[in-house]
Amino acid sequence: MPAPLSIALIDAESFYASCEAAFDPKLRGRPIVVLSNNDGCVVAANSVAKQIDPGIMFKPYFQIKSWAQTMGVAVRSSNYELYGAMSNRIAEIISRYSAWQEVYSIDESFVGLRGTPAELERVGTEIRQAVRRLTGVPVRIAMGPTKSLAKVAAIGVKKTPAMNGVLHVGRYSEEQMSRILESIPVTDLWGVAGRSGKKLAGMNVHSARDLRDLDPKWARKKFNVNMERIVLELCGIPCIPLELIPPTTKDQLIFSRSFSKKITDAREMEQVISLYAQRVSARLRAQCSLAGHLSAWAMTGWADTGTVAHSAQASVGLSTPTDDPITLTKAARALMPKLFPTEGIRYARAGVVLTDLRQADGVQPLDLFRPEFEGRGVGQALDAINRKFATTAVGVGLGGLKAPPGWEMKRELLSQRCLTNWDELLVAAA
Repeated sequence: MPAPLSIALIDAESFYASCEAAFDPKLRGRPIVVLSNNDGCVVAANSVAKQIDPGIMFKPYFQIKSWAQTMGVAVRSSNYELYGAMSNRIAEIISRYSAWQEVYSIDESFVGLRGTPAELERVGTEIRQAVRRLTGVPVRIAMGPTKSLAKVAAIGVKKTPAMNGVLHVGRYSEEQMSRILESIPVTDLWGVAGRSGKKLAGMNVHSARDLRDLDPKWARKKFNVNMERIVLELCGIPCIPLELIPPTTKDQLIFSRSFSKKITDAREMEQVISLYAQRVSARLRAQCSLAGHLSAWAMTGWADTGTVAHSAQASVGLSTPTDDPITLTKAARALMPKLFPTEGIRYARAGVVLTDLRQADGVQPLDLFRPEFEGRGVGQALDAINRKFATTAVGVGLGGLKAPPGWEMKRELLSQRCLTNWDELLVAAA
């Protein structure tokens, strides 16, 4: 009889900060914080930085700049290209140890493993060593008979350094598990939101043990089927399966960003919309889809005292579903009069959205209705050039200007994009 299936949650420790340290040996052992878009506030920090200031998360950069210099804290802009590439590498290494893998987020994967708790903790240690050796990023492995109990194990791993990053809750007796669950606030559980936590508190359910001991049918009646599943999973009954095949296509695609400076000129906004339409069209081609509808929006900043709050949105249907960047850019630019109706608006962010998506191989329009540039492979040619040289090496129209626009996202403390840009490869000195 095969050993029961356990679920392992493998998550990277301080992922953004760990990626920065992996490619810069000078950062190892130092406090590191990573900033949000436009270098706004702290969105990630390693354990060393959190020890110096436990409340560092989400503080504005201008408030901590002098503190960081005084305390020797390394500050970096978000290097999304590097983090995405590292995430893919870690997921590939993890996949070597199991046929069942669900990539849950950029720094987390669930995998299915068979064996006794002692055997799986040894496997977990092996995975941890392999990922660290091949990427330089430390990971934690938390295991249990269900996803929810694996998340419980993850709480223990984070709080107990003596476990060396690996734990299977199967090592504990039923009585010990009850004490562990009693020590965990119900709001710390995976899938229990703040509003549900308040409702549970009103029902005298304060700990994970209190929730586990509820009648599952009662939990479903008072909340929903998801709460029933959490109750059953805390009892060791698997109810939330591994999503082994993630969806390959999305129902809508969005490209949106905040600007490094306010946009007050219609010509600049036209460039924004042109560039965003081309970038979202690349995502459309990547998933082999066509779009039948395009919309664009723009908003002022909520904290901007220089203007009255304003937002605008406009959309247009496409005569024929397409992924052509020229057709989509023209459609987006046609919305400009509605996005910039008057002067004096100080836009802080904007976006382009593609909807009514369908598979490219399922649409065969008649030649009479085919867009002017359809069939010339313009998008495919742009994709090939940008893959080889850089993400924005070439574009069309206002989206193809060589000099980077002054409004693009500010990343003044950006580290090298070592895995995605030929000009920024690391140089090894022997």
